[in-house]
Amino acid sequence: MKKTIFAVAALGTVAGCTTAEQSAVVGGVGGAAIGGLAGGTEGALIGAGAGAVAGYLVGRAATPGYCLYEDRRTGRRYEARC
Repeated sequence: MKKTIFAVAALGTVAGCTTAEQSAVVGGVGGAAIGGLAGGTEGALIGAGAGAVAGYLVGRAATPGYCLYEDRRTGRRYEARC
C-alpha cells in the first residue's frame, strides 16, 4: 500500500514538467521496477539510471525544434520554438 501511495504521489509531481522530464521520470520508475525484479537493489539502481536516460532521450525526440525557456521575473518555464 505504501508503495502505491508513493508511486501516485511521484507521478503527480511531474504534472507540470515538460515532455522530456516526464519521460525521464517514467523511464526511471520503469527501469527501477524491472531492474529490481531482475537484480535486487543494485539492479534497481542501474535500471533507474538507464531508464531515466532513455526516457529523457525519447521525450526530447517527441518535441523536435522546441526549447525550454524560463521567465527570469516569475521563474515560470515554458516551451517554444527555438
